[in-house]
Formats: sequence, structure tokens, C-alpha cells
Amino acid sequence: MSEVELRKPDLVILPAYKAALERGWSPDNVRGLAAAEEELAKIAQDPAAFVAAMDDPHAKGGDVVLPDGDKVPRLPGYRRWIWDGEFCGSIGFRWKPGTSELPGYVLGHIGYAVVPWKEGRGCATGALRLLLLDARARGLEWVELTTTPDNIPSQRVIQSNGGVQVGRFEKSPHYGGGPALRWRIALT
Repeated sequence: MSEVELRKPDLVILPAYKAALERGWSPDNVRGLAAAEEELAKIAQDPAAFVAAMDDPHAKGGDVVLPDGDKVPRLPGYRRWIWDGEFCGSIGFRWKPGTSELPGYVLGHIGYAVVPWKEGRGCATGALRLLLLDARARGLEWVELTTTPDNIPSQRVIQSNGGVQVGRFEKSPHYGGGPALRWRIALT
């Protein structure tokens, strides 16, 4: 298993993140290449603003526009870059203050994506383990994550961190539709 750290996005390691996007990787498992292209455009327009927007623990970034055009309130959250001496991927965390519950338009508290050339090395497992420390510190009783039924590697990452499957559901069309599994990791 790789020893990883979670790094707050910054301009120093932004070139490594950008290079991963340019190689076809996307931090967004639903929107894929379209999301990567949007991020590359934002980086080109204003790199400092792009990096700053990845850390919003007070939800000051304004409403979020869902793929279907609906506007919904932003939750506090942030993204961290997974690092093992090189860029490995991205992990994001969002929460609703005062509760472990999430609004219906949010699939889960945590989402992650590892670059293909670092898959299978424990990067996601280590990153999730580290992120759970912050989730506990914020007083959450549990966090939820979702996977597709065929994403066995991600299911193993969650299970390795104490996750148990708590349900099946159909994703809404703005999340690509189709079957999904809901996982919960107890923090207390």
C-alpha cells in the first residue's frame, strides 16, 4: 500500500493536477471528460481562483448548479489532492453542519478519483483513511459514500475503511441514472 498524504490544493503542485487532466483523467466520476475540460478552462482563466475554490469549509462559494440546471445551496466542503511524492488523485468531502444527514441532491459525503497510472496501489484507501480523521473531528456520527454495483475496487476501498453497504438505489438523471449502492462508515 502506498503511503499517501492529503495536500490542500496550491499553485506549487497545480501543474501536476493540470497534467493529469490533460492526460484524460477526471476528478468527476459522473461527468468525466466534460468536467476535466471545464477545470482546465478555469485553470487557464485564473489559476489562483481555481485553487482557492477547492477549499470552501464555510460554503461561501454560492449556489451549485446541477447538470439539469437546478440551483441548490452549496454545502461546506473541500477537495484535497492525494500525494505520494507525485499527484495520485483527488478526494472531496462535504457535510451539513450539525448533522450527518445530507440533502437529497447530494450522493454522499466523500468522493474520490485516482489517476489510472496509480490505481491498485492503495492511494484511495489511504486517502479515505486520512479524510475520515477530519470527518470525526467535525463531530459526524457517520459518512456515506456511493458506488456503482460494478465498481469493485471502490467498494474494497470503502470496506477497508470500515464501510458497510446500507442500501441500493437508482441515481437521479442528473447523476447519470442507473443503479447505485449506498455505503456507510461509522465514525463514533
